[in-house]
Amino acid sequence: MLVRRVVAPGIAHYSYLIGSGGVAAVIDPRRDCEVYKEIANKNGCVISHIFETHRHEDFLTGSLDLAALTGAEIYHGAGTAFQFGTAVRDGDSFSLGDITIEVRETPGHTRESISLVVREKTSGTQVYMIFSGDALFAGDTGRTDFYGSTVTPIMADALYRSIHDKILADGDGVILCPAHGAGSVCGTAISDRALTTTGYERQTNANLALSKEAFIAGKVAEHHHHPPYFARMETLNTSGPPLLHGLPELAPCSVRTLAHLIKEGAQALDIRAPSSFGGGHIPGSISLWRDGVPVFAGWVLSYDRPVVIIDDFNLGLAPVVRALVRLGYDLIEGYLEGGFPAWSRSGRPISHMETLSVQSLAASIAQKHPFVLDVRDEKNRAVVGAIEGSHHIYVGEVAERISEVPKDAHVILICDAGYKGSLAGSLLLVAGYQRVSNVLGGMAAWVNAGFPVV
Repeated sequence: MLVRRVVAPGIAHYSYLIGSGGVAAVIDPRRDCEVYKEIANKNGCVISHIFETHRHEDFLTGSLDLAALTGAEIYHGAGTAFQFGTAVRDGDSFSLGDITIEVRETPGHTRESISLVVREKTSGTQVYMIFSGDALFAGDTGRTDFYGSTVTPIMADALYRSIHDKILADGDGVILCPAHGAGSVCGTAISDRALTTTGYERQTNANLALSKEAFIAGKVAEHHHHPPYFARMETLNTSGPPLLHGLPELAPCSVRTLAHLIKEGAQALDIRAPSSFGGGHIPGSISLWRDGVPVFAGWVLSYDRPVVIIDDFNLGLAPVVRALVRLGYDLIEGYLEGGFPAWSRSGRPISHMETLSVQSLAASIAQKHPFVLDVRDEKNRAVVGAIEGSHHIYVGEVAERISEVPKDAHVILICDAGYKGSLAGSLLLVAGYQRVSNVLGGMAAWVNAGFPVV
């Protein structure tokens, strides 16, 4: 038996290839899907089946691209009216060499969620592995809030029954393969461990020890962010995303070309560190560090305007491009040839964003009464503590709640370490705010320097 897990960094998405006897299935493929064919070719397999455990919210499916690449058939749950592939139901079974894959309907995270049970034909009825999608994770269970607050209790009830009646139904020795790992927005606190089993989760996953009533109440009380791009993912993952046909070839843009593109509405995506962005950047550009692109691009970038990537040396841009296309950003115009240094040498205007140390922040608070805006998520703010008198807006919600930030104040951004603060600050600058500063080191530096929190 061949089993390979493919990890998409940033969104912590896990997809899988499983095969036997020269045939293989891919489960929850990402959009840049060549990797699955490479694995199959290397191991002498032909990909014949593609399974979607559910309609994904945080990335575009690669099923259609992979089907076009391999000729494989696509299968998904029957609870949603997909416009592609074939619906499957409880008990449907597929044979791949010496293994069988059986479908179990496990709604709760979404209505059409399924799990896939794997058996070796030589072992009879014994279950070897189960792919649980976003129903059950290592240390956590899937969120149930996608259909609105009035439906959340119903979905939570369905998820409880799916987990206990379907996913944990085959004893404690079954290998559990979820669709996400630690850091995913599809759970609350997914554990950072690569491997787990149904038995280990039964013993250690606090959600599984709850009564049904307590489980439902806990799900209703959960707080999750709902990025604006989720709606686009829902629509395209139901109707079928446009075919990608491989990663786009990035074209170098001259300074003159970039200036024209920006004038015509293009988005300048500056992936440099906050200190570099603060020291100098192209007016109107968005500060989104490269590792933050998979998580925050969908919050702040428009889908109908081209994107141009700004870096210093244009090294290692492929992961940034992959992150963007996984979120459906197909209008990637290119990158600035020569990086930001080329822009700075051109004599064109340069904008700045003041950066502060935590000592400077403390002095400013004592003397000038600035508007300190904390853009961390609620969990980190609660765990680490906050600066007394600071205001709180999550970084992803700054654009839509910008009216809450006074335009005539000195706005000082603080986050965990300075990266999300730089993103929020760039959004304020684009909106016309004049006095914007970002605290390098964020709350980590504030706490380490011994300043008080409440």
